[in-house]
Amino acid sequence: MRSMILVLDNLRSVENTASIFRTAEGLGVSKVYLIGTTPAPLDRFGRKRADFAKVSLGSEDMLEWEYVKDIGPVIEELKSQNFRIIALEQDSRAQKLEPRTKHLEPFALIIGNEVDGVSKEALDMSDEIVEIEMKGEKESLNVSVATGIALYQLLK
Repeated sequence: MRSMILVLDNLRSVENTASIFRTAEGLGVSKVYLIGTTPAPLDRFGRKRADFAKVSLGSEDMLEWEYVKDIGPVIEELKSQNFRIIALEQDSRAQKLEPRTKHLEPFALIIGNEVDGVSKEALDMSDEIVEIEMKGEKESLNVSVATGIALYQLLK
């Protein structure tokens, strides 16, 4: 089984974050890093958040997760462990996200928030930037939907 990690870069929505947890657990993600403003399953007093649990359906108890204030040290640590760093973002350097036909080494997928996207720091530290090709008039998808599509494509 591949080692897959998600890095959630300053997400803002509890519902999107909890939905990503549910998808991540179902697809075999080994750990989720919550960066900056990304909501955590526990409140500041260490209590379970009912709004998070309602959407995640308990997946927060099945996944390893960690809150970290800044993304740089997380990416550096993952690179030192030979993870390929892949950012999902619309960027001039992005390649079209396509199913992988060969074995992909352990990877970390960075997901940004729906307003600002993946931070410049994270994009500059990434080994690869991918984007989901859109067919309609809308430019992007909901962040939780995009995360599921990207993970699925990277696992093929």
